Amino acid sequence: MKSWHLIQAAAGAALVAVPLQLSTSPAFAEDDTVTVSHYFTGELGQKGITEIFDAFKDKTGVTVEDSPIGHEDFKTGILVRAAGDSLPDIFSYWAGARTQFVVDAGNLASIDDMWAANDLDAIVAKSVADGATSYNDERYLIPFGYHYAGMFYNPKVMAEAGIETMPGTWDELLAACATLKEMEIDPIALGSKNRWPAQFWFDYLLLRTAGPDYRARLMAGEASYTDAEVKRAMGLWKDLVDAGCFAANSNANDWTQASDQVARGDAAMTLMGTWITGYWNGQDLKAGEDYDFFAFPVIDEGVPNAVVGPVDGWLVAANAEHPEAARKLLAWLVSDPAVQAKWAQVQGALSPNVNVDVSTYTPVMSRALDAVNGADAFAFNYDLATPPPVAEVGLNMFAEFMNDSSDIDALMDRTQKGAEDAFKE
Repeated sequence: MKSWHLIQAAAGAALVAVPLQLSTSPAFAEDDTVTVSHYFTGELGQKGITEIFDAFKDKTGVTVEDSPIGHEDFKTGILVRAAGDSLPDIFSYWAGARTQFVVDAGNLASIDDMWAANDLDAIVAKSVADGATSYNDERYLIPFGYHYAGMFYNPKVMAEAGIETMPGTWDELLAACATLKEMEIDPIALGSKNRWPAQFWFDYLLLRTAGPDYRARLMAGEASYTDAEVKRAMGLWKDLVDAGCFAANSNANDWTQASDQVARGDAAMTLMGTWITGYWNGQDLKAGEDYDFFAFPVIDEGVPNAVVGPVDGWLVAANAEHPEAARKLLAWLVSDPAVQAKWAQVQGALSPNVNVDVSTYTPVMSRALDAVNGADAFAFNYDLATPPPVAEVGLNMFAEFMNDSSDIDALMDRTQKGAEDAFKE
């Protein structure tokens, strides 16, 4: 199984200033249509993606028949549609093991020809292209944006607690949590109602101790959840839980509710992807003033610095009814710098297009880009790094852990048995 969970950080890409007006694309037949389904709903960018699709129709005459699906429902719904040969022409999906899963099922069309025809090698950052777009030695995915998971915090709360330097080590994080608790402020908000927000804790704890190579083996089923490396990571997580670092009832809240806790000052920080900045910007919070971030702390010196996040992309169905219109839309979505800039602003995403002007980003997002560029490796988050049936086992484990962290050994035994069964599916 190929290591789709890792991509090297996108370093050294030259950034060129571009206008924010959408550029003109070649005119296509007015009766062209393309059917699209995606998970960019609600706070994840529905308004922005609709405006982008409308602009595509204005410029090209191609009608986009859009069928958005809620983020959680999309995960299973799109696989049901794939099994029933009823996929839209294109659909959004996460790079990594999830895309590998639908490639192996024969549900996707290769886009090698479109990639070459539009010279996307000169447009998409090489590290993103190498790590996220190719499966079984063919191109399948057009990257639309990618995210970085970091410790997002409320600067005013930290200042009031006397924390002027953000934690850079594990011991410093524990000390900051203790200080915040003395101030009767919840140190960390975690909205794990839908399970996936908890995965970033597992990801970083394992990456900061066992390192990317070990994690690759675990994600591929070549290591065990009963290994000492996994139990150590879970033990560190348990230390935080036992110290009361997490706000109560994490599994009762979703990620936006946890984000609201931080924005209100009820909690100091949350470990989340950069889409949180798009959510907060929509509430008129100001980057660097109302929110900021720091990198997940170092735990063991000498372990490669890996950052975590997803790459959102677009895929073409193998049986697409409008394959040419689909390819035209996808080429435009990634290659037009103004479209990419708009999406970065709307969703709090980093752009895979090397021609997007850095002035597009807020100061916080610029620093997030620097964090990615300075990392030794970029790791897809847990549910994108291991096959979907296995990811379900792990996500359930994270939720169970946040409900009851008292017996890690028994929890890891059950998780390993479930993972072994899931790898056979």
